[in-house]
Amino acid sequence: MRSHPTRSTRFAGLAPAPARKRRHHPNFEIKGMQGWKALEAEEGLSEAGWRKEQQWALDMGLPGADSITDKSIPTFARGELPHFAGINTFLKAPYVENVRDVGKYDAAVMGIPFDSGTTYRPGTRFGPQGIRRISALYTPYNYELGVDLREQMTLCDVGDVFTIPANLEKSFDQISRGVSHVFSSGALPIMLGGDHSIGFPCVRGIAECTSKRIGIIHFDRHIDIQEKDLDERMHTTPWYWATNLPNVSPKNLVQLGIGGWQVPRYGVQEARKRGTNVLTIDDIEKIGLEKAAEIALELAWKDADAVYISFDVDSIDCGFVPGTGWPEPGGFLPREALKILGLVAAEGLCGLEVVEVSPPYDTSDITALFGLRVVVEALGSMVAHGKMGAHRHIIDKPVNF
Repeated sequence: MRSHPTRSTRFAGLAPAPARKRRHHPNFEIKGMQGWKALEAEEGLSEAGWRKEQQWALDMGLPGADSITDKSIPTFARGELPHFAGINTFLKAPYVENVRDVGKYDAAVMGIPFDSGTTYRPGTRFGPQGIRRISALYTPYNYELGVDLREQMTLCDVGDVFTIPANLEKSFDQISRGVSHVFSSGALPIMLGGDHSIGFPCVRGIAECTSKRIGIIHFDRHIDIQEKDLDERMHTTPWYWATNLPNVSPKNLVQLGIGGWQVPRYGVQEARKRGTNVLTIDDIEKIGLEKAAEIALELAWKDADAVYISFDVDSIDCGFVPGTGWPEPGGFLPREALKILGLVAAEGLCGLEVVEVSPPYDTSDITALFGLRVVVEALGSMVAHGKMGAHRHIIDKPVNF
């Protein structure tokens, strides 16, 4: 029986490996990296908001049983914890029962459960529910940004707009009225869709409250700027109508990620006619994420006073977002889109919509999770750069219902 060679005979004749030079300080380099800086940044964050929420939970939910050692735990679940229990508002933020109180908050999340503008797979009417449900998984703290939304801003959930099934125009009127109310209050409107047809009434709701000029940054695989689809203003048409508004110029519309085999030529023709701005995935790969964000900001903000972001989750490669109405391969990787989003949101926003999350087609809630991440990423970037509330100066024509 043949014996196995020993280590010494197998490596005979080979020069010994050079000894690894050890640094005097093993963490010399890591202390300059983001991971370490984030560790240090957390120390400067307040805990007052968390302590206030814990006390509120005890007051509202009764002190816990005598056997519970942690006396901050109530009998009935209230607030963030436990993540698997409680009523799922967005991030378990306060639910504003009387919408006239929305102006007490920096930002307000509103659901728009509407999919009558869908031309293929319905289901986005359940998008707001899906995003809220998975949002229970999150905390308000982001490690890399060193931001705690609970401590550094106020956020509420105003519930859903009452949309009218099978009636586009009445639903659009309801949506515009709801958005204009929130915007006029001074709170930043955050819209959870819903199909992409809501882009038009959402922008209209903001535009009617200001004489100032609004730019739009649009993440999508589809160009969505044809006049009509199937004889109606569907989810393929929002930017035709939004850029017809007197203070929303097509020259300030920047569309990121457009491409593939689902871009109707009617929309391409209209975009060319109106002189909008389009960057494909290939463009963005060639110039880099930072340069793409720089171009988007320059074009959207040129002669504009505020910028609105419309984020269609199908801008992401469909392998990551199966739960959407019109999936398309070849889009952004999630971290690419989030990077650009954070960079453009850092300059401040007048509104944000997340559309086309369709829970009936989702797998393990991963599409709804990404929709959630879009919202908190934008909010976190604005907070980190001191831009929360920067939209308020353009509110010179507030509505009052």
